[in-house]
Amino acid sequence: MSAVPSTPRGKTSSATPSATPATTRVAATHVLQSSPHYTTTRRHSLYGTEDRVVIDPGSRIWKVGFSGEGKPRDVFCADSVNAESLWCWSRATDPLARDEEDKVLEINIERCMRSVFHESLLTDPKSRKVILVEHPLLPLYIKDIFAKVLFGNLQVPSISFASSHLLSLLAVSRITGLVIDCGHLESTALPIFAARPMFPHLRTTPLAGARFTSHLRALLLLFGSYIPPPSSLSAVQPPLSSRSTQVPQEILTDRLIEDIKTRGCFVSTALETNREAVRSPSPPPTSEPDFPPSADAAMSESEFSRASEGIESIDSSQQASSEFSLVSHPQQPSAESGSRENYLQVLANMYMRHSSATDIQLRVVPPVSQQMGTGRGTLNIPGWVRERAAEVLFEGGDVDESSAAEVILEALLKVPVDLRKTLVSSILVTGGTAMLPGFIPRLHAELLRAIEPPATPPREPTRSRKPLPPTYDRYATLRPLLPHIAILNDPSPQPSSSSRATANAGKAPAFSPACMAWVGGSLAGALKTGGVEVSREKWDEAFSPQDDDDDMVTSPPQPEEKPRSILPDWTRTPLPVGAAPAVPAASASPQTAVGA
Repeated sequence: MSAVPSTPRGKTSSATPSATPATTRVAATHVLQSSPHYTTTRRHSLYGTEDRVVIDPGSRIWKVGFSGEGKPRDVFCADSVNAESLWCWSRATDPLARDEEDKVLEINIERCMRSVFHESLLTDPKSRKVILVEHPLLPLYIKDIFAKVLFGNLQVPSISFASSHLLSLLAVSRITGLVIDCGHLESTALPIFAARPMFPHLRTTPLAGARFTSHLRALLLLFGSYIPPPSSLSAVQPPLSSRSTQVPQEILTDRLIEDIKTRGCFVSTALETNREAVRSPSPPPTSEPDFPPSADAAMSESEFSRASEGIESIDSSQQASSEFSLVSHPQQPSAESGSRENYLQVLANMYMRHSSATDIQLRVVPPVSQQMGTGRGTLNIPGWVRERAAEVLFEGGDVDESSAAEVILEALLKVPVDLRKTLVSSILVTGGTAMLPGFIPRLHAELLRAIEPPATPPREPTRSRKPLPPTYDRYATLRPLLPHIAILNDPSPQPSSSSRATANAGKAPAFSPACMAWVGGSLAGALKTGGVEVSREKWDEAFSPQDDDDDMVTSPPQPEEKPRSILPDWTRTPLPVGAAPAVPAASASPQTAVGA
């Protein structure tokens, strides 16, 4: 009798589905979750097509990956051979030459896009929506080429165009701030309020990575030295000091300059010495450039770097080594013969006296005439060049070429007064040039120095009994904002008396400044948000040829009209409602209405 209940209990326990649903749930959860990095049931981009492809195409560096991820899958140089820019802001004036440039640009963009989908991401472009991170000043013809390649060649379903400044601000969990993007071609400051970019208040300057590159190349040609490889391995070689020569221009390829920029240069604090001491005691020789008689020590650097932009780029197919070695004693540049010293040499001597950076020796590929199979040449980079080459980015006073700090202040002067305190305490610095060590702290110091009241030298009135006019103070209205200045991604924020600045300075996530726009695009794609989306059907409808085969009536051929672009462009938006009319309302015609 005692064994009778055992069988029902055994059947009941075996038929009990208590363990089965738990196992089923675990298995189902494991199938849906493609990776332990994702806690949701959304499938990963390698196994599904829900995630979008985020592309941040720069003029030199591209960053690509899938939405929902914390960093790009691949970062590559657009021109892997010569390390040159794909495009620039200047175009040819001749229509034939301009069309040829556009065709070459389309070929290069198509090559990069195919590399993105078929080599970097290994995905089918026909099943992936694309988020394209665009610069606010990207020319419309380049956007048309991007859309033409993605829609016509790769046949993507849709493209979403999103502002790089807004995405960078989204990456640090903000919707209001002033974003300055220090890229390769230009540095651009754009105020953003409540996730709405204030494009009319955008300010830009050409002092960016390209100017830094040309300035660094010019400094190396003037103040660097080069030791050629030995002519023979068996003969006794003279000492290195006697073999040192000027730097040949052909060894300073774009790839080598980029390697020196990223691995050897940094930004130091501003010199507090009297800048009048660097003024040349006599006018420079006629063979040298005519530098303006300014008290700013960096003005000569601007003129010199601008003149160096005319040098043609040298083919960099030869691979340069990146073997750095420190020199214990910095090498002094050879003294120029003559009693008069030019302005640039005085500036170099001043920087050399106040520099503690060591010189660097770099093994480089020698020129073709010196390639005898005896090794590589040696490029000596002075320490003060590594430290002060970036001074060209912070020089100001020019209307057309403002410094990075002046661009921020000019944008603040344009925004409404009640927004200035909010924006100045939420400054975000992005871009590849901002990755130079010490760039962001130096930018903060330059902002503080630019807002300070200008020094007023003693002046004597030209006429008796007539008071002197007041000194022009450009940033006087911004001086009350001095304690509220804060940079969100400042690595070493300074203590401030403002609670707003203390709460914001240095509080941004530690994303790389060069990848912030891509991270914001990844976040926007994961949240199903983004910029204006253009579908492939809309593109095909706008640019498909019309079929006139059914028309039996022959008409004379009409000149082909280029269809109007359907891509978003903030420069073509109508004026806001309420803007002042150009003519009085009584005499205004219907065609002159606002927004027409």
